Amino acid sequence: MERIRGIDFTSRPSRRKPITVAECELDGGTLRIERLRSLTCFLDFESALCNPGPWIAGIDFPFGQPRRLIKEMGWPDTWMGYVEQVVGMEKVGFEDEMARYISERPEGDKEHKRKADQLTGGISPMRLKFQPVGKMFFQGAPRIAASGASIVPCAPCESDRVIVEAYPAQAVKTLLGKKPGYKHDTKSKQTDEHTEARRRIVSSLSDERCRERYGLTVELNQADRARLIDDATGDLLDAVLCALQAAWASGQPNYGVPDDCDSLEGWIVDPLC
Repeated sequence: MERIRGIDFTSRPSRRKPITVAECELDGGTLRIERLRSLTCFLDFESALCNPGPWIAGIDFPFGQPRRLIKEMGWPDTWMGYVEQVVGMEKVGFEDEMARYISERPEGDKEHKRKADQLTGGISPMRLKFQPVGKMFFQGAPRIAASGASIVPCAPCESDRVIVEAYPAQAVKTLLGKKPGYKHDTKSKQTDEHTEARRRIVSSLSDERCRERYGLTVELNQADRARLIDDATGDLLDAVLCALQAAWASGQPNYGVPDDCDSLEGWIVDPLC
């Protein structure tokens, strides 16, 4: 059996908006959900990254920035190098520099995307507003860099703790062919359509579609199945989808990362990538 972790990240963890974790075991072609839990502070997240291996974790935030940005900013040409430089800028400095760069770009060319973002339709990791994944990068990348784990493909090493970048929205598209609206930030915005979308996604995890696309199916008990469907934020479901992508990656050469991947930018692990 292999230990698999799926982690849905946030740049400001709290009791109201925690980092969610799906702790799983991969037994042949079955990914068994052992526990769903919440981390309400970064200290808990850092501690989880240091749990003894072997394990592989799929985490939902952009591990890297676009090569074009790195080059034009004059940052070091290694992932560890430019992550360390970003840490030295501190939060306000990083956000100010990113905002300045974006403001000086012409319309239509303000936020660059990595190749993986282009393939998946993902948001630019430079974005600081609305869906601020740039803030997630700032808080997440230094912490995984400091964990001593093998960060694939950005900073691989001999550790038996392996971290790959996951993207739940892509997993939904891989399973269903499109991404239905299944989450909102506040429960007051929920509709029956959102609940039904989560129900469809959860059902797909244990049927033939999942086996065809990921080579495995997800085993959920009735209580956890209900939690995933009832969770209006979709964060618990996203953690399970991250675990699904990590489980798939665990059985692929180089964890499903293509040989020509740009290690400065990172890669999203998924069969369709």
